[in-house]
Amino acid sequence: MNKTIALIISLLCALSGGCSFSHGSDMFRNGVLSPSDAPELEITEASPKDLGDTNPIISNVFCADPTSVEYEGRLYIYGTCDEQQFEETGTAGENSYEKIKSLVMLSTDDMKNFTYHGRINVGEIAPWIVASWAPSVVSRKESDGLTHFYMYFSNSGWGTGVLTSTSPTGPWSDPLGKSLIDGHTKGLKGCKVPFDPGAVIDDDGVGWLTFGGCGGGENGRIVRLGADLISLDSEITKLPCQYHFEANELNFINGTYVYTYNTDWQSHIPDWDTTVKGAPPPVCSMVYMTTKTPLDYDSWEYRDCYFKNPGEQGMEYGNNHTHLQKFGGRYYLFYHAMLNQKEFGTTGGFRNICVNEAVVDENTLSIEKVNGDRKGTEQIKPLDPFEPVEAETMAACSGIDYHRSDDGMSIASEGDAAGWTYVCGADFGKGTSYIGVTAKGKGIIEVHEGSPEGERIAAIKIDSSDHKFFCTDMELKGSHDISFVIQKGVEFDSWSAAPTGTMAAPTGTVAAPTGTVAAPTGTVAAPTGTMIAPAGSR
Repeated sequence: MNKTIALIISLLCALSGGCSFSHGSDMFRNGVLSPSDAPELEITEASPKDLGDTNPIISNVFCADPTSVEYEGRLYIYGTCDEQQFEETGTAGENSYEKIKSLVMLSTDDMKNFTYHGRINVGEIAPWIVASWAPSVVSRKESDGLTHFYMYFSNSGWGTGVLTSTSPTGPWSDPLGKSLIDGHTKGLKGCKVPFDPGAVIDDDGVGWLTFGGCGGGENGRIVRLGADLISLDSEITKLPCQYHFEANELNFINGTYVYTYNTDWQSHIPDWDTTVKGAPPPVCSMVYMTTKTPLDYDSWEYRDCYFKNPGEQGMEYGNNHTHLQKFGGRYYLFYHAMLNQKEFGTTGGFRNICVNEAVVDENTLSIEKVNGDRKGTEQIKPLDPFEPVEAETMAACSGIDYHRSDDGMSIASEGDAAGWTYVCGADFGKGTSYIGVTAKGKGIIEVHEGSPEGERIAAIKIDSSDHKFFCTDMELKGSHDISFVIQKGVEFDSWSAAPTGTMAAPTGTVAAPTGTVAAPTGTVAAPTGTMIAPAGSR
């Protein structure tokens, strides 16, 4: 519904003493089904993570090697799509990465509920690649007034490619039709594996790229990017990174470049250079260096280890890759760990993206050691249920699958039992008058307070071959976690609630039939040219 029309309808309702929408009317509460009358849905098994935990940030999609960028108040997170390898090999297979030709997209604005945006199908966008791993993303506003996103990624171990977009969720394009850096690039100075890129744009608007790996000593490299961010504008310079392995990343904090990488799988405690700061790290752990002049080899200062291998922290040993991100005035460390693979019947090395808060002193450029755990981060702002919330926004789930169509992303139960999603910290304020969902199919979507086994507070009947808005009465005040239980045969697209006393349907959902609401004579007239919904339309 046009926002102007929604406002006029609401005002007309108020001026005419309110509009009555009883259970006998299908005009707004068209999905009415009394919870006491609706059959109880049999739900799938429990979530592979505890409902109060943040980690992993998405529990039903294997993904790794995180990076992120902030845009319009949301944090967009990307990673290697281990799920693609899992789909190819199954529970008995090993995660050897060669089947992975896509990247995963997620976002959040509260660090507790994460929205799944699907995959970047790199193999279709850039069919010349071997594989796509370990992305690093930067963005900037350009002369056309748009924000442009640059996604650097590992083309297997052969090199580094780049994709571009003017939206954090795409569509993405391949501006070069070839690698940005690969084994044929001149000046690699012995770097045989120019992958695992880490990019940053400094305060002067200059782009920088680090890359390199595969052990054997100082394999990290840095280069200044051209003004177009898809070319090189300096010689490739070696970095003095002791026992470098992979997982390059670059940050720019308070005028200082912060380079991070992980060490190799050997114990170097006996021969670690004790002339530098910091104790020798455990095997395959994350360390960092700083400088103000990144192309000057001798200017880099080794600082310390800031994130031990997950195996040193009570999880499984595996490769290590982190991303440091400031968001909402706090620093966060994204990383991956093999937290949930056993819950999905595999021990093949399939990873999950996780996040914990980090402490960074911007004056001394010190990063305190971060401990990874399942608890993860706190919610930093409430979820607003009075604005449409995508169904694929959740803190936990079980038994659901994602569907991509011309209508966008939706979710559905993947098995015979009902799948469910769990959302944290929705603030219903002084109360609701109804809750509604946009969905299609035939069946029921239940709303439960707290877990999917908590009290059922609404049941919405869905019956449509196209996505339509269905809603029913629901009374809920204050902040609550809620769950949606989705019957097999229903595709769930989004949901929203209405504050107590609201009589009009949410913007863009259900239009009131012409003539439904009569304004008192001389009160409010619709502006000239305002579009009125046809009789009976939705």
